[in-house]
Amino acid sequence: MRRVRTGDGHARDELIERYMPLARSLALRYRRASEPLDDLIQVASVGLVKAVDRWDPERGLAFSSYAVPTILGELRRYFRDSTWDVRPARDLQELCLAVEEAREKLWGDLGRSPTVGDLAERLDRGQEEIVEALQATEGRSVRSLDAPVHDEDNDSASAGDLIGSPDDEFARVEAGVTLERLTSVLDERAREILRLRFHEDLLQSEIAEIVGCSQMHISRIIRSSLEKLGAYGNGMKVEA
Repeated sequence: MRRVRTGDGHARDELIERYMPLARSLALRYRRASEPLDDLIQVASVGLVKAVDRWDPERGLAFSSYAVPTILGELRRYFRDSTWDVRPARDLQELCLAVEEAREKLWGDLGRSPTVGDLAERLDRGQEEIVEALQATEGRSVRSLDAPVHDEDNDSASAGDLIGSPDDEFARVEAGVTLERLTSVLDERAREILRLRFHEDLLQSEIAEIVGCSQMHISRIIRSSLEKLGAYGNGMKVEA
């Protein structure tokens, strides 16, 4: 060990090689489905190298006791800074990692998936904070809109296919319902004349032939009907 501190490169390499199983075991502790194990082992190895270079045997601390927190710190820093597609505040990131670690331990202790209350009690945090951390964890990786919803199905629709888009028919239906409520103040003949004029887009002269009256009379009915609808519509807004 002292040879490492005196700059013996061979001794340094031996120490790193001797404690690589420790680095690997700590990397396995942080294994996630979204993170390749090789990447985690590489990060843990970097932490091990830092521990070897910074360790001072003169302080009386065993190397393994110094290396473990150093390697874990490197892994936590990696998860905090390099694995978030949507990055929350740093304190929330730290809580997310603590929640994930506590959830794995509690699953083993309880034999079931831990509840928010279980996690809050284990970490001595409020349930609202735990819920916020769980929601933030969903932002660690963002799924492409082109990715299929069901990976095992080659013909599966993509996430983007399922996103809604503005539908003009909603406005048309809403307008139709509003118009139906408004025209209830008109008699049947006036409603039919408005339908022919604005829905069928007929000329007043054509409507006059269908209804059997003069074009001037059709004009008066349309004008009077629109005035009634306007007055009634304003009354509805006031009541609302």
